[in-house]
Amino acid sequence: MGSEVKCTARFGTEVSEGKALLETSEVLFRGVFRLKIPFASIKSARAVDGELRLQTANGLAVFELGPAAEKWREKILHPKTRINKIGVKPGARISLFGSFDSDFLEELEPLAGSITTDKVAAGTDTIFFVADLQKELSAVAKIAESLKGATALWIVYPKGQKSIAESDVIAAGRKTGLKDVKVVGFSSTHTALKFVLPLDKR
Repeated sequence: MGSEVKCTARFGTEVSEGKALLETSEVLFRGVFRLKIPFASIKSARAVDGELRLQTANGLAVFELGPAAEKWREKILHPKTRINKIGVKPGARISLFGSFDSDFLEELEPLAGSITTDKVAAGTDTIFFVADLQKELSAVAKIAESLKGATALWIVYPKGQKSIAESDVIAAGRKTGLKDVKVVGFSSTHTALKFVLPLDKR
């Protein structure tokens, strides 16, 4: 999940207090007016006196972020890839459960040592499980039984859906004795939560 800062934003003649969010590939603002600025649409990004100034095709957006302005500018100009954030290392053995978008598979294939679908292969380093509905989380218990040592389980689920919430995902993992340690924006539509075995159970 991205960074969130309460701030004042200006866009054209509009000025509003609200919340600015730095996501994986876009900047969002929610106040009296709303903004959604994909990184790809940003022509320039500057940090000046605590203001993040983003020049877009539709005009200049200014966010009064204080010390965070420079950090956000750097992340916008040099964003981490999804693989960087998830922490998949070269040669990793991956197990997949569910249907993943082709972009993710294309990112994984040149990096992974092996990719197995619908089962946890021996020596798996990272497991990815897609759950689009709350009822699908019942499969977490069986998958969790396969975790050994530092093997990670990433549960990928839709953003902002009533059918499944972050609290549902956390509860499903913790119910099996796993510990939730990290959350990232997996895509524009999905979030990913990382679970591992507690140290005393490895």
